[in-house]
Amino acid sequence: MVKKVLLISGIAIGILAIVLAITLPAEAKIDSLTRLERLGKMLFLDKSLSINNNQSCATCHAAEFGFTGPKGKINAFGAVYPGSILGAFGNRRPPTAAYGGESPVLYYDDTDEVWVGGMFWDGRATGWILGDPLAEQAKGPFLNPVEQALTDAEMLCWKVYKSNYARLFVQVWGSLDCTTEAGIDTAYDRIGLSISAYEKSNEVNPFNSKFDDFWDNAKAAGMDVTMIGMSNFGDYYDLGLSDDEVMGLALYNDEDKGKCSLCHTLDEGAAGYPLFTDFTYDNLGIPKNPWNPVYIIDPEFIDPGLGGFLKNAGYDEETYMAEWGKFKVPTLRNVDKREGDTVKAYGHNGYFKSLYDITHFYNTRDVEDWPDPEFPDTVNTDELGNLGLSTAEENLIVLFMQTLTDISHP
Repeated sequence: MVKKVLLISGIAIGILAIVLAITLPAEAKIDSLTRLERLGKMLFLDKSLSINNNQSCATCHAAEFGFTGPKGKINAFGAVYPGSILGAFGNRRPPTAAYGGESPVLYYDDTDEVWVGGMFWDGRATGWILGDPLAEQAKGPFLNPVEQALTDAEMLCWKVYKSNYARLFVQVWGSLDCTTEAGIDTAYDRIGLSISAYEKSNEVNPFNSKFDDFWDNAKAAGMDVTMIGMSNFGDYYDLGLSDDEVMGLALYNDEDKGKCSLCHTLDEGAAGYPLFTDFTYDNLGIPKNPWNPVYIIDPEFIDPGLGGFLKNAGYDEETYMAEWGKFKVPTLRNVDKREGDTVKAYGHNGYFKSLYDITHFYNTRDVEDWPDPEFPDTVNTDELGNLGLSTAEENLIVLFMQTLTDISHP
């Protein structure tokens, strides 16, 4: 039953027209963030938006770790994070919440025969409802019983109503109605859209890494970084990366060597810099993580990834089984951002414990004695598994990827 209390109402600052329930507001600046982005940040950081007032979005998506899981002891083992309720766990490693705002609404590309877009490892935040996959992703953890575990959107609405930023919510959106089902649904959407706005902000996506300076310098010199390879890497010296980092980039981008840019592309995004993902889905052949609680509870469990979502969404068996065991290609921005020597995990289930480990796996999966893949039938055997890279070349690629670490986050 919806509680009957006074409706918060107010007049938005400036000219604000709420035409549809999810219409975005005018974006007056507050410091470096707009009001909408500031609201999203406060929602993102608020631990009270969980059943036991102990978990926020930032708990699993910490800025100092590139907006992913920050706890070294967890990353070193299962790599999945406990929820607000003691003993509740997810089954996947937290992906980064940064540099994902350009992921399109999930669709099937008939030309390349791949699914593109959406959010979460399995694409289930499609964007089909709000037109914004990142906003739909932001809504999910609040009601997920193994994450923030709120009972329903009404509880979330009332928690925001009682927060110290409720007035800002009204200033941005015009109202906050927790007394009707329509009002609650609208508030829930607006919470997701606000967090999405923050996750798309310059604060979360500053594009200020060492690589970005190199990219700018190369452009100023009339050089196209997307054309770098093993035949011309010397042309890119003295543009802001060390010679070894340039060599690593050349290996990374060479279609006969590292092949990394086939999925983690150097294509420019809206800000004029690469996002290092093509937003598609792939099965890398990653083994089960023996420390991940889901495999301890059920050793026969196989994570279906995108295929599982498509099955639940009603697609036919031929469609969903072709995507079984595939997971979204993550951005490589901030891929090694962490504090000191704290362990950072990689892969959807956190199997790998260093950037070098997963790079070595890409290179040697099919020629060394790795454990069996979690789901073998859809493994990508064309673009990785037997690259023939030397140890020195692997290290150079890792050295390059470390240049993708942003200088700082506020």
